[in-house]
Amino acid sequence: MRLLSFVGRNGQSGYGAQLADQRIAHLSAILGHRYPDLKSLLGGGLDDATAALTIAPILSVHEVHLLPVIPNPNKIICVGLNYETHRKETGRPVEQHPSLFTRFAASQVADGDPIIRPHVSTSLDYEGELAVIIGRPGRYIPADEAHKHVAGYACYNDATLRDWQRHSHQFTPGKNFVGTGAFGPALVTSGEVIDIQAQTLTTRLNGQVMQQAKISDMIFSIAEIIAYASSFTPLEPGDVIATGTPGGVGFKRDPQVWMKPGDIIEVDITQVGTLRNPVAQEFA
Repeated sequence: MRLLSFVGRNGQSGYGAQLADQRIAHLSAILGHRYPDLKSLLGGGLDDATAALTIAPILSVHEVHLLPVIPNPNKIICVGLNYETHRKETGRPVEQHPSLFTRFAASQVADGDPIIRPHVSTSLDYEGELAVIIGRPGRYIPADEAHKHVAGYACYNDATLRDWQRHSHQFTPGKNFVGTGAFGPALVTSGEVIDIQAQTLTTRLNGQVMQQAKISDMIFSIAEIIAYASSFTPLEPGDVIATGTPGGVGFKRDPQVWMKPGDIIEVDITQVGTLRNPVAQEFA
């Protein structure tokens, strides 16, 4: 299934499954009393969702406004420097453990919504990434059991204000401006992807390829990241892990390339989908 979170014309939030011909099965109309949001559905309702597909009301995509796939995750864990091409272009040393930082849920935007360049900076950079969404909770998860805890995958753009990222050794300010974490368009359940390691991630700015890599090029695999992260914090349904970006980021190009208002940025992952966002200016 391809699962979406959205707001309907009545202003109520809901979730559903993407169907053919720009249609959505409105699953929350059937299951909302048991699973009020997509996060809770992932925790134990995917079989119920499959059963509800045949009886759920049908919406047109034009009747809803998409939300970030998981609008309210308890945790967004981001992995830095997880592709060798990106590590080399930044000149950072080889690490023995994943380099992790956090992003706030309130910084996220949906597919189609603008990524916001704040008025305090023009150094807005793209970072196309694969997001892994947790379905089964766990702590101290062995790497060889990690796949059992994955609900599915989505595209992520961990857009970054590079000057604010470099104010100190901590990444938090540059990674958490409102309207910079693009997430969507849908969560593709893990069983729908034949081999996530074999998929290709591509980032395009105004149609030009800026980043491209196989998911298998990660330094730390999805399983290793889950095992490491679950050692210091319990992972819960709906938790999001943004698994890192490949080389080709704008601030390491010569000349540097920054996203600016009017641009279109896309993150495409084969068998997962395409996340597309315009860039807009924040006004003071």
